[in-house]
Amino acid sequence: MTTVRYEVEDEVARITLNRPETMNAMTVEFMAALRESIERVTDEPEVRVLVITGAGRGFCAGADLADQAGGGSGGETRGIEAVMDEVFHPVNRALMACPVPTVARINGPAAGAGIGLALTCDVAVAAKSAFFAATFGPKLGIVPDMGVTWHLQNLVGPAHARAIAMLGDRIPAEDAQRMGLIWKAVDDDQLDGAVDAIVARLRTSSPHAMTRIRSAIADAPNNTLDQQMLVEAAHQAVLIPRNMGEGARAFVEKRTPVFSPDRQER
Repeated sequence: MTTVRYEVEDEVARITLNRPETMNAMTVEFMAALRESIERVTDEPEVRVLVITGAGRGFCAGADLADQAGGGSGGETRGIEAVMDEVFHPVNRALMACPVPTVARINGPAAGAGIGLALTCDVAVAAKSAFFAATFGPKLGIVPDMGVTWHLQNLVGPAHARAIAMLGDRIPAEDAQRMGLIWKAVDDDQLDGAVDAIVARLRTSSPHAMTRIRSAIADAPNNTLDQQMLVEAAHQAVLIPRNMGEGARAFVEKRTPVFSPDRQER
């Protein structure tokens, strides 16, 4: 059984983390398969949205501690930093470079590096039974990784970020929504409907606009207001000639705009 399933239907790619017996914990092989699945979207121009979810009752439990305790990480021979940069970080980078918007369907617990995977997606929706637990510090004596410190600082601010990382408390999905960690928490039986509604809206969007929105927001914390307005203007210089005419016509005609799915730069 493959550790990561990849399927495309109706212009939507769906990646299912498929190690349910371990709550979809991460191994070297698992991360390589996940990266390859995300990168497949680049080569499949019919895809308009990517959804990532977990098989079974969990989203992702983070690194497989049984695998690492048995030496599976390879850190002893290659160096911890090399393993992180060659195995784990490429998944984050692939998501940030994905040419279509990405949605995390958080069907159950997201712990450790699983939080980083969920929050690197553009939109995160969780079942109310799900929770988040940054167990790195109190349970393992390490720093959160796979981008978790970056996401926590940017999404919930330093006070919440420090407490979440240092205490390792479970953060229920509804609390995660209230503090701005995720977009939305919904009843478990409404998760598919909520994700489908988001996917339906993103499917009709301009992939260029969505990925440039992602880029602009990621740039914002490092810029002054004047610098960020220049970033916005540079994106508009590409998007207005490409999309604004159709958007304006659709507005006047009271219809949904039909943007080109073409991802090529012009």
